Amino acid sequence: MVLVSRKAAGTLFVGGALSLTLGSLLYPAMLGIQKVSGASERVIATPATGPLTEADRDFVVEVRSAGLWEYSVGQMALKKGTTKAVRIAGEHLIDGRASLDASCRRVAGRLDITLPNRPSPQQQGFVATLNADSGKRFDADLATLLRAADGQVLPTIASVRTTTRNSLVRALADQANGTDLDDLTDLEKTGVVDFGQVLVQETTAPKLPAQDMTPPPPVATQPQVVLTPPANSTLSPSPSAG
Repeated sequence: MVLVSRKAAGTLFVGGALSLTLGSLLYPAMLGIQKVSGASERVIATPATGPLTEADRDFVVEVRSAGLWEYSVGQMALKKGTTKAVRIAGEHLIDGRASLDASCRRVAGRLDITLPNRPSPQQQGFVATLNADSGKRFDADLATLLRAADGQVLPTIASVRTTTRNSLVRALADQANGTDLDDLTDLEKTGVVDFGQVLVQETTAPKLPAQDMTPPPPVATQPQVVLTPPANSTLSPSPSAG
């Protein structure tokens, strides 16, 4: 079985990376597990770009959180991938997530949204799992884990895109949608995605505690982490971020 034991199945990928939840005005308290009725309508600020809701804010934070761990995985793929397709997927992950993160940081700055500098404990667990892998096992785990995680994100991106009244959040959702679809295509081209496992993870109810699915708030004295694209592409041109 890919990634985890059968006993642990459903606990590693659970919940989508972009679940919408309650929290403070500038940083969500329990992202990823407690969906709040009316979050897409609860306005927390009224900038010139349109009303900002709790759902909008949580989306911006989780775009950042997802980018932090997937960027790291992309770097791993360049070093540990055993096939060209896996290495291409890794390079595109780095490129796409760096571009999306730059947009996310700009949007957050204009909307006074506090962003994390580290992914959630759950997402850190994803990175640790892949860091311990090697060879063909690494290829298969990477492709299956990311395919499940990114597949869960698409419905939330669509929901935010269709409900937000903030033009900056809407544009970020458009870019996130394109980036996510590009990633899914690259992962499927590796030929090692375990689609049975993906289906299990996408249809299993969340079981992790809220704190494991919430990116930690940044340390006040720590500079903001910046994701940078690769200096030189050696595999193939990166796809459009959409």
